[in-house]
Amino acid sequence: MMALLQPDPKSETRAEVMRLHYLEGLSIRAVAKRLSLSRKTVRKHLGGVEGAPVIQKASRPSLLDSYHQMVQTWLTEAPELRAPQILERLRKQGYTGGLTIVRDLVRRLRPRSNPKVYLTMHYQPGEVLLVDWADFGFALPGVPRRVSAFVAVLGHSRYLYLEFTLSQAMGAFLRAMDRALSFFGGCTHADVFDNMKTVVLEHRPGLKPRFNPRFLAYAVARGGFAVIACSPHYPEGKGGVERGIQFVRDRFWTGRRFADLFDLNAQAAEWRDRFCNHREHESTGKIPALVFEHAERAALKPLASRPFDTDDLDSDTVTSTFRFRFDRNQYSVPWRLVSQRVLIRANDANVRIYLGPKCVADHSRSWDVGAVVEAPAHRRELRDARQRDPSEIAAVRFGSVGRRYLETLTATSRSIRRESLRLGFLAELFGTAQTQSAMVEVMRTGHVGVEYVEYVLRHKRKLEPAFTPLELGNPALDSITLREPDLTLYDPPTMTRDPGDTHEG
Repeated sequence: MMALLQPDPKSETRAEVMRLHYLEGLSIRAVAKRLSLSRKTVRKHLGGVEGAPVIQKASRPSLLDSYHQMVQTWLTEAPELRAPQILERLRKQGYTGGLTIVRDLVRRLRPRSNPKVYLTMHYQPGEVLLVDWADFGFALPGVPRRVSAFVAVLGHSRYLYLEFTLSQAMGAFLRAMDRALSFFGGCTHADVFDNMKTVVLEHRPGLKPRFNPRFLAYAVARGGFAVIACSPHYPEGKGGVERGIQFVRDRFWTGRRFADLFDLNAQAAEWRDRFCNHREHESTGKIPALVFEHAERAALKPLASRPFDTDDLDSDTVTSTFRFRFDRNQYSVPWRLVSQRVLIRANDANVRIYLGPKCVADHSRSWDVGAVVEAPAHRRELRDARQRDPSEIAAVRFGSVGRRYLETLTATSRSIRRESLRLGFLAELFGTAQTQSAMVEVMRTGHVGVEYVEYVLRHKRKLEPAFTPLELGNPALDSITLREPDLTLYDPPTMTRDPGDTHEG
């Protein structure tokens, strides 16, 4: 049996209102009086037809009326102008009003930008790794350096790697990349980066990016992955890692306290492995750790075992206070290297200084700013040297040859201290045995002077300082040392002319 439809009182009332108004021609007031309704209700039933007349207020004159076209022109030429900037320009034109009405006018006249349209990207397993830095400010107590987060996200599984550093320099970046690739257990076919200088040297709109050659060499050494740079001013090209960074800010960073960088990274690793990679991802609806384990891990390319130098590299001239500058701090070296150019190698823990192939100093790295890191032995050596006679210093290093050489210098106008420093430098660069042998050869020609000794080493014997040794990461290989050969055995029998030779007519 069919249920009877109950009449709707509202529909009946509306129908009666429409009949009286449209068919019988009664006014809204008359309809309201006959049906005992308010005029507002009658208008509502009629859909606003023949509503109350709208009284338009006469527009009041504004102090900006005469500047309207001028402001419109400025905003057309530079839509990014803000109201305070507009106000500054208007003051020069004689405007005497305030900022509020300028804001209202700018809000009405500013050209509307077209809304951005985004594509949802889907990546195959092992296809892409999205990498970026994020700044977290001065977050560690007593550390005057900004904290940076290195975030890498696999495009398919959304499996995330996170660590915090105090530097975004090339060495720190390469070491973070190494730890990320080891964390994933392989590399993808391509890595996508923002236009960070450690990856992209230059990227102009419409032109191909110019990549950092050191990072391209790293990409080849780690198994070979393509390097892709996002378009300038388009961070959405790596939206997966951008969302990952925001997730770190919202769910990890807020409300936490850290004693130091080690504590920060320990907390970050625990949060990453226990929660971040095991939650249901907001975009995919899947667990990143499970997708990585069952779908993406096997699709990654294996990492090559080829060694690569990930040290921070720099060079500086040793100052008169036997120090050099590196990363906003100063470190000491032996005093005899004053005025010499040295090579600096640093990792997260140590700073090592090289003169040619020889490591002349090794310090623990300071993450302070303006600190002076000094080895006690360096100050002690300088204090002892000041109390010694220069000939005694030469005798310690070069034996009787050094004593004889400097005794000969005493009767000349040369600076004995400068000669001692330069001879020490040559010994550091070419070896004590080679320098001593060159000193003997120079004295046989009837001359003395460090420039003659250097001439013999560099030009007659064709000696060159060896390149800074590459650490292979294998103690058995890194500890191999070879005895320095005596190259004088290979000197040609005919002596070549040196700067002390004279022409005889």
